[in-house]
Amino acid sequence: MAKRVVAVVKFQAPGGQATPAPPIGPALGQHNVNIGQFVTQFNERTREYNGIPIPVVISIHPDSTFTFIIKSPPAAALLKEAAQVVKGSGVPNKEKVGQVTADQVRQIAEKKLADLSAHSVEQACKIIEGTARSMGITVE
Repeated sequence: MAKRVVAVVKFQAPGGQATPAPPIGPALGQHNVNIGQFVTQFNERTREYNGIPIPVVISIHPDSTFTFIIKSPPAAALLKEAAQVVKGSGVPNKEKVGQVTADQVRQIAEKKLADLSAHSVEQACKIIEGTARSMGITVE
């Protein structure tokens, strides 16, 4: 039988490098959750992402235990990594900051497919291309 959920907390933390500092500590501390236990479990499960922000959804139960679901990294973070840029453009329609190939877009779309509202990889590619355009990254 599933446990009753008292609260649901959502935030982003760096994969494999989470600490009890904000936003994790205050968000979980107010629900009396063992922060150290969460941090070690989260870092274990996200070690391969190495600093990329990872969205997490934590369900907190009445006895202060928790379960959490890790989502895929944001498309913008994956695009910045693929294009090797620090940040997106302030004026993406005039100033381009980097470029990615169609193969890179497809790989990102395949990673994100479960979290996107797309029924196929081609539709997911269009979503990722739109994100790239809004960041000032060209797709070749």
